[in-house]
Amino acid sequence: MDFTPTRARGQARLTEFLPAAGRRYAETRNADDGPREGAGRGNVSQLSPWLHAGLLGAPEVLEAVLGQHSPRAAEKFIAEVFWRIYFKGYLEQRPAIWADYVTARDGALAALDANAGLRTAYTQATEGRTGIEAFDVWARELTQTGYLHNHARMWFASIWIFTLKLDWRLGADFFLRYLMDADAASNTLSWRWVAGLHTKGKHYLARADNIARYTSGRPEGALSAQGLAGDETQPLAEAQDYPRQRLDLPGPVSAADLAEPFALLLHDEAAHHAPLALPAAPALVIGAARPAARSPGSLGDHARGFAEGALASGMAEAAAAFGCPVAEWRTGEPLAPLLDAAGVERIALPYLPAGWTRDALWPDLAPLVAEGRVITLLGDLDRATWPLAKAGFFGVAKAIDGVLGECGIGAGG
Repeated sequence: MDFTPTRARGQARLTEFLPAAGRRYAETRNADDGPREGAGRGNVSQLSPWLHAGLLGAPEVLEAVLGQHSPRAAEKFIAEVFWRIYFKGYLEQRPAIWADYVTARDGALAALDANAGLRTAYTQATEGRTGIEAFDVWARELTQTGYLHNHARMWFASIWIFTLKLDWRLGADFFLRYLMDADAASNTLSWRWVAGLHTKGKHYLARADNIARYTSGRPEGALSAQGLAGDETQPLAEAQDYPRQRLDLPGPVSAADLAEPFALLLHDEAAHHAPLALPAAPALVIGAARPAARSPGSLGDHARGFAEGALASGMAEAAAAFGCPVAEWRTGEPLAPLLDAAGVERIALPYLPAGWTRDALWPDLAPLVAEGRVITLLGDLDRATWPLAKAGFFGVAKAIDGVLGECGIGAGG
């Protein structure tokens, strides 16, 4: 599979996958057939790295799918796209979940240094040396390729938590360090879901027969997973509750809002201008890559390379499209001199969702926001969906048709 971090490659991958986005996806999506030469897993899209980086937008993916398949035929794939949006909206209404994850993660990492036995168990897990074949294959696949099938991620997390009995925050951190599509909301909340914390009392237990069934198409054959936690295993629990906070989302941005010269800030979750549909051209494009903010640990080459490559390609294409200069806002450097040098006062900022990108950039941007110099960009699909992410996914799922109609997606299909 070619994971070149450019918008063109993401569009090409979308085109490759489109014929399979309907009933074939619904019938085969749970199978983890392993990494292969050529197009890779034909039963799933593998579009998540481009979506996370903002090289592709969810609306254009949905539009393309509905251009070839009926809403009923593509129902399962459309739901998967909305799961990513749902997780964003859920975490945006409960940002303390992310803050508490970061604090507990750092504590769990410190505990590794203080406990040799725990450190050994963690190292065996991350290096794929536990003796559980399936888990070990996935651990090596993740570090070597930067990608895992979604079903494999669930199995892996379940074995990590309930069989190996390792802290779930350490597993979530491991994923963030190596996944090309690592997303603060999807990753954190998916690990919590497996653990039984997202939907309280409802956990996910990996089973050997299920793993063998859905990995039978791998080149090495079905993966074995002996000695897994049994049905008597209880979900994790926590004393902390996370009530919803009121969303205060920005409205649509018009050309009048961007009448004065402005700088467009591209970041790790919005690396390309095209999905932003700007109503006016910027006078300056600023790139702010912060992949290292994902974790205190080192990032895998694929994860770092995709993130940095996405922003580099996005900056270059924005400069060509708008005929304006570009500047790199490096970690630890002030932002104001870049604006002053270009003679611009205002910044168009793609929304910073709860997570490490916001943590890394917000301290420097907050003063400019307070001065009224920042115009925040948020797409119609997110604006329409996030408020619906109040509890479980059902609230979003039942509204999908209405949201698509409201946003004009698939209207011509």
